[in-house]
Amino acid sequence: MEQLGLGLLGTGLGAGLALLARQTLRAGRARKAGRRAYFDHCAEGLTNPRRGEGSAGFPRLAGQHGGAEFDLQAVPDTLTFRKLPALWVLVTLPAPLPLRATLDLMIRPTGVEPFSHFHSLPDQITPPPGFPEDCALRSDAPEALPPEDILAPHLGLFADDSVKELILSPKGLRITFLAEEANRGRYLIFRDAELGATPLPFARILPHLDTLLSLRRDLLARHDPPRARAVG
Repeated sequence: MEQLGLGLLGTGLGAGLALLARQTLRAGRARKAGRRAYFDHCAEGLTNPRRGEGSAGFPRLAGQHGGAEFDLQAVPDTLTFRKLPALWVLVTLPAPLPLRATLDLMIRPTGVEPFSHFHSLPDQITPPPGFPEDCALRSDAPEALPPEDILAPHLGLFADDSVKELILSPKGLRITFLAEEANRGRYLIFRDAELGATPLPFARILPHLDTLLSLRRDLLARHDPPRARAVG
């Protein structure tokens, strides 16, 4: 009788483990499918969208807006000492610019931003008047920075508290913003750091696309101002 009881117990445990394994497998597949769909709504708002491989199961999306080519990346940040795991989105306008230096403006840098090479730039720069009070600036050529009067009108993008970084470089422009954080309750109790389960709305990136287009126009206009028409 005792052996029968132990046999039934073993059978029950085996069935329970098998069920748990199946549930874990299904949850993993659902998580991967959700992450692959993260930029689906953004793709609908771009012309000629093209998908690629990103990081941690997230896609990478390229497409056109306003006649320019853009690149979108989602980068998860699950470092244990963060208050909550986070998902960052990088909006890049990869088009050559008449600049001789890279300028990286970041809000409250911690030194461990997985989406940025901010701390690899050698020179720290004191923020000029009118820049966000809690920002830091770094560059690889402080003597060749873009004029402040071009950059200043676009700093209103930091009124959005989710915006973390603005980069200007000879290769193009980038805005990085916080797309979402893990659910506090589930993370604190179950250590559940699931991110990107809901596709990102195109409305979240549209203002950043337009800001980068506007900044690029201003930089190009300063480098090659329109010629005055001849009189007569």
